[in-house]
Amino acid sequence: MNFIVSSTTLLRHLQSISGVLSTSNTLPILDNFLFDIVDGELTISASDLETTMRTKLEVEANESGKIAIPAKILLDILKNLPDQPCTFLVDRSNFGIEISYDNGKSKMVGYNGDDFPKAPMIENSDKIRVSGDIISKAISKTLFATGNDDLRPVMSGVFCQFSPAEIIFVATDAHKLVRYKRTDSQATGSSSFILPKKPLNMLKSNLRGDEEVLIEYSDSSAVFTFNDLVLMCRLIDGKYPNYEAVIPKENPNVLTVDRLQFLGSIKRVSIFSNKTTHQIKLKIAGSELSLSAEDLDFNNEANERLTCSYDGVDMEIGFNSRFLMEMLNNIDTPEIKIQMSEPSRAGLLVPATSDNENEDILMLVMPVMLNR
Repeated sequence: MNFIVSSTTLLRHLQSISGVLSTSNTLPILDNFLFDIVDGELTISASDLETTMRTKLEVEANESGKIAIPAKILLDILKNLPDQPCTFLVDRSNFGIEISYDNGKSKMVGYNGDDFPKAPMIENSDKIRVSGDIISKAISKTLFATGNDDLRPVMSGVFCQFSPAEIIFVATDAHKLVRYKRTDSQATGSSSFILPKKPLNMLKSNLRGDEEVLIEYSDSSAVFTFNDLVLMCRLIDGKYPNYEAVIPKENPNVLTVDRLQFLGSIKRVSIFSNKTTHQIKLKIAGSELSLSAEDLDFNNEANERLTCSYDGVDMEIGFNSRFLMEMLNNIDTPEIKIQMSEPSRAGLLVPATSDNENEDILMLVMPVMLNR
C-alpha cells in the first residue's frame, strides 16, 4: 500500500486532530494515527476511546488499505520538513513504514490498522444544524465556568439544551454559573445532554466561525460534522442540577459600571486580598463604588473608588475576585450590570447593552461572607 501526499497538507490535517491523543493511554495503539485509504481518499483518525476525531484528504494512492502510524514521530518529522510531496511505502507483512522525501527517507514500524478501536455507531439520533460561530462563542463563554470536581462529573461539562424556541448552554462549578442562550438556532424537538471538556476544547480550536456544524446526538454519544472533520464523543452520564432554581428572580439593586475600569480596579485591589479566599469587598452608596481588600495575616490592604450608576439601597457585598475577573473577561460590552438582592445572595452579571438581540448571556457569582 503506497501513497503520495503533500507534507504541509498532511501536517495541517494531523494537527487539527492531534489534540485528541492522550499521554496516558491504556491501549498502546491509541498512541497512533489510523490511516485508512479508500479510492484515493485518506481518512485519518485519532482516539482516546472517549473522544474520536477524523479528517479526510485526497491523496495519490495505488490501492486501498489501513495502517496505524506512531503519532509523535510522524508529527515531529512533518514539522521539520519543508513543503514537498512525501511518498509513504507500507509493507503489509510486518507493518513497516518508509517515508521518502526530496533528500532522504525515514523508516518506522506501525501497527495493524484493524486493531484500532472502532468508533461507536450512533443510533436513533436527533439532528440540529448550528452555525460554527454560535457554537464557538457558546463554548468560549461557558467553558471557564465548568468544575473540576471528580465527585461531581456532571459539573465538569457544559449542559446543552435544545428546543424549538432556543438553544441554551450552561456551565457551573457551584460557585459561579454561566447561561448562554440563542434564539436564532432551533432544534426540531426538545432534548438535553452534557458535553465533556475535551471535545469542547477540540471544537473551539477547530471551528473557524463561517461553517455550518451538523450535531447528531443520542442518549450516550454526540457527533459534530463540519468542514472536513468529524468529532465523536461520549456524553457525561448523569442529571444536571436544576440551574434555573439558583438564579435569583428578584434583584432590585442594579449597579451599572464601565467594564474595563471595573476589571482594572479588581486586578489592582485583589493583589492585596487574602490568598485563600481572594475576597474583595464592594461598597455601593449613591453613585460611588468603593472596592477594598485586606489580608490580615500580612497587614496588606487596598482601596479604590469608581463612579458608577446605581439604583437600589446602599450595600456592602463580598465576592471572590478571581471569579469576577474571569466573568468580566468573557463579556464583550463596554458596560456591565450587576443585579443584586442582598449581600448573602448571588449576584448576576449581565451586559448593559446588547449588539445581538438573539443572544442572551447571564453570569451568576456566589458572594463571599464579609468578616465583620
